[in-house]
Amino acid sequence: MASDMANPRRLPGMVFPSLLAIGLAAAAFALTNLLQSVVSTAGYVFFYAAVLGSAWFGGAWSGALAALVSIVAVDYYFLNPVYSLGVKREELPIFAEFGASAALVAWFSAWRKQAEKALQQARNELQTRVEERTAELRQSNQQLLAEIAERKRAQDANNAAQAELSRMTRISALGALAASISHEVNQPLAAVVTNADACAIWLASDPPNLEEARQAADAVAREGTRASEVVRRIRALFTKTVPEKTRLDMNDLIREVCALMHAEAAHNRVVLALELAPDLPAVSIDRVQMQQVLANLMQNGIEAMSGVEGRPRRLVIRSERREAGEVSVAVEDSGVGIDPKDATRIFDAFFTTKARGMGMGLSISHSIVEAHGGRLWAAANRDYGATLQFTLPASG
Repeated sequence: MASDMANPRRLPGMVFPSLLAIGLAAAAFALTNLLQSVVSTAGYVFFYAAVLGSAWFGGAWSGALAALVSIVAVDYYFLNPVYSLGVKREELPIFAEFGASAALVAWFSAWRKQAEKALQQARNELQTRVEERTAELRQSNQQLLAEIAERKRAQDANNAAQAELSRMTRISALGALAASISHEVNQPLAAVVTNADACAIWLASDPPNLEEARQAADAVAREGTRASEVVRRIRALFTKTVPEKTRLDMNDLIREVCALMHAEAAHNRVVLALELAPDLPAVSIDRVQMQQVLANLMQNGIEAMSGVEGRPRRLVIRSERREAGEVSVAVEDSGVGIDPKDATRIFDAFFTTKARGMGMGLSISHSIVEAHGGRLWAAANRDYGATLQFTLPASG
């Protein structure tokens, strides 16, 4: 902040974030004051929304300013003694809780916005670099054709082209890794945000619901740890690291993933149905990686039924024992099915039929299943939808 004041050129850039923070805080004050005139006690959810909006649209400075203005407004107008910046001892916990929550909301919103901006910038830079290198490679090939008569120079040009191609392959692999991590951590990060919002709401209750808030905070920690594990296992997959396998019951793993996907299925009005064969042999798998496979297959099935009307949206997860000493898992939906011309391409990286898809989910799942010695394939159902199925060798 001191450096901003010392550089007058940067001051105009701070006008909008400052006005945004003050404007949203003022609107929150007006709404809270109006609500308090109707009910005896009003919460501070409008102030949280003001801090969140300021940090998201105006940046860290705007969020911090909105949090500061909101804290002062709550202290001066809503906490006893009213119209004073002092706080009675019995209201100190409420004041401290609001201040800490407002600061946390401002920080998290600004961080999330900055992270999304940095990721987008990285993608744009990567795309530019790929295009530049592709143009260079095309020019190198043209020069090679023009100088083919001179064997020595042609050989040198060929070596240079091979080196450039190798470099392009590494850049493409880096892009695939970045896209894979972005795709796979989306669910746990979304859960982190949802539970953090719930925690703030429980803490803002009067009186605060500490038990619910504690459970939401525990859920944030669990999902953060899950996101970290997903990143580590996806990186290990790309570096050909041996999976961290343990003997597990596939039915138990299916139930765990169904519990994680229950909210997403309910939101899309999809019924989850389990048809699990009893007494399945144990399989030796990496728990986190196989959770991602099941989650990806179920997510694809749910999305395939998003536009279905006039028939049940039913997602069946089925397990069975195979005679060849294998365990089979199938995810069957009643969606739009698979276009025959796309049947051989759905497991290719970056291939997708979704408007906002990245084309990495099925590609990652295919790589994980093959790394476990199994195979993954898709087939159209007789009536509606498709079935994605994989097999894994049973553990001896």
